[in-house]
Amino acid sequence: STMIKLLVGEIEPQVGDVWKHPNARIAYVAQHAFHHIEQHLDKTPNEYIRWRYANDGEDKESLVKVTLTFTPEELKIQKTPFEIQFVDEASGKIQKVKKVVQELVGGRKTNKSKEYEYEVKYAGSNIDSGEYLPLKTLKKMGWEKAIKSVDLKIAQRAGLYVRPLSAKNVEQHLEGCGLNREFGTHYRMSALSGGQKVKVVLAAAMWNQPHILILDEPTNYLDRESLGALAGAIERYDGGVVMITHNNEFCSQLCPETWVMDAGHLETKGDADWMLKQDTKIEDQQQIKEVTDAAGNVSKLKGQKKKLSKKEEKQLVKKIKNLLKLGEPLNSDEEEF
Repeated sequence: STMIKLLVGEIEPQVGDVWKHPNARIAYVAQHAFHHIEQHLDKTPNEYIRWRYANDGEDKESLVKVTLTFTPEELKIQKTPFEIQFVDEASGKIQKVKKVVQELVGGRKTNKSKEYEYEVKYAGSNIDSGEYLPLKTLKKMGWEKAIKSVDLKIAQRAGLYVRPLSAKNVEQHLEGCGLNREFGTHYRMSALSGGQKVKVVLAAAMWNQPHILILDEPTNYLDRESLGALAGAIERYDGGVVMITHNNEFCSQLCPETWVMDAGHLETKGDADWMLKQDTKIEDQQQIKEVTDAAGNVSKLKGQKKKLSKKEEKQLVKKIKNLLKLGEPLNSDEEEF
């Protein structure tokens, strides 16, 4: 649970750093899942999700983090004037001036070096926006947490473009997470059972299409049928899942391979090739080989090639390299690959 809290930014590491891709959307369901909704029990699940993402898709819960709050030292650095270089439009010469950044406005762009620059407002400036500074410069000026906050908001807004935040869409989303529309739209959360509240928390976490879902003891309060549905959903989910669970049956259903750390030694148990098997699990489907048009002409269709697993790709690359080295000819499939 401590490691999870480090990943989601609820606590800061005493040593080292936690790095997150600026565009990554990460959803988190805490061990005591109800802490997400305990301040909103007078709302229906539908109202809660629409409240949580009402501000341009930003998740209100993810913005209240220790790792996004400035320390007194950072606030002091922010008030210190820093030397900033800019090109004078009239003379074309590089000028140097000392300035203090008042705030990050929320814009972000990529410069010629493929590095992010962030929109800023300088202290004492009448210009509200349009001026940008590189990420490295802003870090030195004590604005790293504000950068993370801007990245987070931009990533979350990107997750909202898939569907509008309407009562109807939220209702359908809650039904997809196993909560009947009657409970989702017409019941206050204070009247829901423990299992129904967990479904609300899961649905709220999944609303903005996260790339990684972090679950801390998700099996608490769920009945057997809901556990099976959750396991199936996790298996089919295309994103990453980080999960803490003490439910061995639930864990073994999802994770055929186990890494066991015991007395300083790491052992692996179970099926080490399970991920490889996932890649090669291709169902044999009967393919249409001929089509007949309205005039009765029969055309043969070229069959689709079987998708190679990562292991097969690696073997083929090795084979082609050897053939090229020996000066041997390649067949049509090898040429195409």
